[in-house]
Amino acid sequence: MALSTHPWPLPGDPAWDDDHMKEECGIVGIWGHADAAALAALGLHALQHRGQEASGIVSLNGGGRFHAHKGRGLVGDNFGSAEVIRSLPGQAAVGHNRYATTGESTMRNVQPLYAEFEFGGLAVAHNGNLTNAMALKRALIRRGCLFQSTTDSEVFIHLIAISLYSTVLDRLIDALKQVQGAYSLITLYEGALIGARDPLGVRPLVLGRLGPPGSNAWVMASETCALDIVGAEFVRDVEPGEVVIADSSGVRSVRPFGAHHGRFCIFEYVYFARPDSIVEGTPVYDTRKRIGAELARESHVAADVVVPVPDSGVPSAMGYAAEAGIPFELGIIRNHYVGRTFIEPTDQIRHLGVKLKHSANRAVIEGRRVVLVDDSIVRGTTSKKIVEMVRQAGAAEVHMRISCPPTTHSCFYGIDTPEREKLLAANHSVAEMAAIIGADSLAFVSIDGLYRALNRPARDPAAPAFCDACLTGDYAIPLTDLAGHPERERALLALNGA
Repeated sequence: MALSTHPWPLPGDPAWDDDHMKEECGIVGIWGHADAAALAALGLHALQHRGQEASGIVSLNGGGRFHAHKGRGLVGDNFGSAEVIRSLPGQAAVGHNRYATTGESTMRNVQPLYAEFEFGGLAVAHNGNLTNAMALKRALIRRGCLFQSTTDSEVFIHLIAISLYSTVLDRLIDALKQVQGAYSLITLYEGALIGARDPLGVRPLVLGRLGPPGSNAWVMASETCALDIVGAEFVRDVEPGEVVIADSSGVRSVRPFGAHHGRFCIFEYVYFARPDSIVEGTPVYDTRKRIGAELARESHVAADVVVPVPDSGVPSAMGYAAEAGIPFELGIIRNHYVGRTFIEPTDQIRHLGVKLKHSANRAVIEGRRVVLVDDSIVRGTTSKKIVEMVRQAGAAEVHMRISCPPTTHSCFYGIDTPEREKLLAANHSVAEMAAIIGADSLAFVSIDGLYRALNRPARDPAAPAFCDACLTGDYAIPLTDLAGHPERERALLALNGA
């Protein structure tokens, strides 16, 4: 999501609350509805899981007048009052939830970004990460462009500004053809709301209709859960490489990139998408239960109870328990009223910090052989604390089961992950990882098992159905900004396991 202030963009810059991979951002756009800003705010509420750092909405009123409200913190903190919504009049709006993958956490990076052009105002909301943003930024600065933020999303603004094409749509397509990376994009100007996905469709975007058939009110959003909350009918996914235009005449689309073999982000199914969303035609909740069932078939262990690490481990744990014939119990209780973990000044307080969010249910755990199911292990810090907490609650054995393959590589396509040297699975065997987190055994679902849970055959290395670079090191989009510099070259060698 951002251009780092470091010599080159590295994952893992922001402070982490826990040991999960951090999501990109959530975007929503409304066209042709009198309550556009209110609906955008509701959509952002549904997409809160995709970014909690900041949120913003830009609305469009008659006569090309734009109105904006942005703030750091959660959607409810920024758009919880009727006064704020009234300050955003108009029948069109675009909104954004931000989680910075790299770069600064400042107001100037909060989206949607807005700029005035010769054709009028334009707002941009972007989910993803551009892998040639630094190269483009250097070229644009040499041309005299002045950047106001450190986010890679601003590259779109400048590419649109310098384009020689006459229409806004052609200028946007011209910009899209120059960028590399993973993106879903929603732009709003006086004439239309435009949504776009990168040619491989790594990041999600859906189209919905507000009102009865024949109405001309439309929604574009990262996930279907945003359509559900505003009462919109799901129409379809925006296809990889497609540009969808909603304007006064209805909805139309263009495909400037031709046909491509899609590589949708596999981690959307594992962790990022909300369980009640339908992603690329597949219900996320059902998929996660199937992953758990595959995990049980691949790594069954004698146990008395299956316990999820809440909340992301719940559906997979249900699938594991059903397949293994072992009771499912809520052996760990999550405190949903804790925000960011406070600054932990001592080792003792730091050690106790995990209990702010999770506590063991001793009645379920004591004296039992426990299978703990979670979605991933990144650095292993939280897994170690969870295992220790369950042991302290009297578990006879603790077996950790993970509903995705080992995370061995960093993501450069819009998901915040640590550098590879900090990824536990990149530097240790499964047996070593089990010893580090203190589990009696540890197992991950295989890459082929994950594909089977997604109703695919075993992964085809020549043509994978998904973007799974964080699990395989198979980067489908060039990492341009990592090339041409000694430090970056070393990172690229590390990515490839050299």
